[in-house]
Amino acid sequence: MSIPQSGGGPIESFDQLAEYLESGCKPTEDWRIGTEHEKFGYCKDSLMPLPYEGERSVLAVMEGLRDLHGWAPVLEADKLIGLEKDGANVSLEPGGQLELSGAPLRTIHETCDEVNTHLRDVKDIASKVGVGFIGLGAAPQWSHEQMPVMPKGRYKLMTDYMDSVGTMGKTMMYRTCTVQVNLDFASEADMVQKFRVALALQPVATALFANSPFLDGKPNGMKSWRSNVWKHLDDARTGMLPFVFEDGMGFERYVDYALDVPMYFVYRDGKYINALGQSFRDFLNGKLPALPGEVPTLSDWADHLTTIFPEARIKKFMEMRGADGGPWRRLCALPAFWTGLMYDQTSLDAAWDLVKGWDTETRQAWRDAAPVDALQASVGGTSMRDLAAQVLEISREGLKRRAMPGAGGMIPDERHFLHALEDSVESGKTPADELLEHYHGDWNGDLNRIYAEFSY
Repeated sequence: MSIPQSGGGPIESFDQLAEYLESGCKPTEDWRIGTEHEKFGYCKDSLMPLPYEGERSVLAVMEGLRDLHGWAPVLEADKLIGLEKDGANVSLEPGGQLELSGAPLRTIHETCDEVNTHLRDVKDIASKVGVGFIGLGAAPQWSHEQMPVMPKGRYKLMTDYMDSVGTMGKTMMYRTCTVQVNLDFASEADMVQKFRVALALQPVATALFANSPFLDGKPNGMKSWRSNVWKHLDDARTGMLPFVFEDGMGFERYVDYALDVPMYFVYRDGKYINALGQSFRDFLNGKLPALPGEVPTLSDWADHLTTIFPEARIKKFMEMRGADGGPWRRLCALPAFWTGLMYDQTSLDAAWDLVKGWDTETRQAWRDAAPVDALQASVGGTSMRDLAAQVLEISREGLKRRAMPGAGGMIPDERHFLHALEDSVESGKTPADELLEHYHGDWNGDLNRIYAEFSY
């Protein structure tokens, strides 16, 4: 989850809210790719989640990154809760999941190099203190009570609030991991087209990256339990956003939606002030109960936008939010998948042509089916596997046309990053299917085997 935002004075008019989003528009040559991924840490001897502090802890790993690899500390109430370096940051999710939010980079080659360097550094530090890390969409065995709680004020407020608005908010916070990619847009019209494609095809990403078939030590009946969790978190701030497909969609329409999402907090002087369930519209009028008489700053608006969790969302860029955390190879496949679709106009048009005839019910049907059956899902006589094959072909051609070389020109473009996904479509098996095969086969129901065989 996001760190506190900074910059920007008091908001004096409604127009500034839309202008904040619009300020993210960039010419094509300035478009960048930002990859984020989360992972679970555990103690190798006990196979239990890492505490915040101690010899074997998340703190020990972050201190190693700070001291051995030049990351600058980010503190909250004198606690180390994050790191910064070269435009990237490392942060803590509520249950100690370690997240890399990568720098905005020009190519998939660069973002994959960044991921690889990070994972090598983390693995080196972790091995010295008896710690391991694993990429899964959900914690396979650990109960909510066994998860540690990170010392971040934002998370305490959210934890206390979750049970009042849904049934799985705390599960999302403490026992799930994702991989995301952040992409740019050129204009309002470009944002709208990308947003519509992103929302409509997010279930395809959910299916291809499905990697959370276990919870509480046994199969949970889903291929992507993490994706299912988001359906039961908080209807006011999640979902497929049907209004995005309506006439009149633009930055102002998204602002109207965001203003109707209840607030979590206001960040002041290093502290999170409880504004749970309060209205940002009231805040604009100086009538926020948490801070009577005060009006928000643009930093407050930026913070509020980070508390909205639809399947795709916009800030000054667009986030693709539908994929489970997963194995090393797939952390580079997700940005390749979306970059091929979004950063080539021919591919973007082809993707829109594929989905523009879908109605709200069809989009929701794909959203409902993907977590359960992944590539085996079917809607209206179309199989997810066939749909994924079409989408991958569009993405592949987009990466080919981008023609971004790597390895000093030895690799002509970025298409090879899709190989893991192409293998899944060819076999019909996602990571979740492979895990279930092991569980019911050579593991004989022993989920402890997952750590030795699937950790980074």
